[in-house]
Amino acid sequence: MLPEVLGNFGGLRLDAAVVSCTGSHYLLTPEGDQALCAELSERVGAPVRSAALAILDTARAVGAERLVLISPYEPWLTELSRAYWESAGLTVDRVVKVRAGARFSPYDVTTDQLVAQVREAELPEDATLLFTGTGMFTFDALTELGRDSGQTLLTSNLASAWWARDVLGIPAEGPDAHPLLRRLAERTGAAAAASS
Repeated sequence: MLPEVLGNFGGLRLDAAVVSCTGSHYLLTPEGDQALCAELSERVGAPVRSAALAILDTARAVGAERLVLISPYEPWLTELSRAYWESAGLTVDRVVKVRAGARFSPYDVTTDQLVAQVREAELPEDATLLFTGTGMFTFDALTELGRDSGQTLLTSNLASAWWARDVLGIPAEGPDAHPLLRRLAERTGAAAAASS
């Protein structure tokens, strides 16, 4: 189905595409995800990346080897997510299970609920936090959490934007880049300096 969807843009030539559904890609494993994206890239004639692989690319760019998952998923899907990241070579130190009221529902978690639950978890300042789920509204929450924290903050949508800008040669630290992308650019610069 994805090849048909990606080929359905008529005369519009794609420079790159991101498949923004992480849950289904967790089932593929990182190797299967890579193979699918390579096949899609060849068929479409442009780079194609899943949001999950974009997260891996961004985590590697910032030098992250360990993650704290911030998950609004039902427990079974949180475990699939954890297994994906660990099979990609990342260590998941902790999972913060985020609820919308009394239930798991990524689309219903409010900014206030998300910020409060992350702060209540008292996570280390040097942690890399991965907010899972493309459907959870994280934009305002990350802006708020970034004000009072030195933590590296990743989401599937932010990582997808990072990957797309990178593959298209558009600097993430440019004047038109969102502050959250510029924050990641600072982290990648620090990671590059540390490895050289």
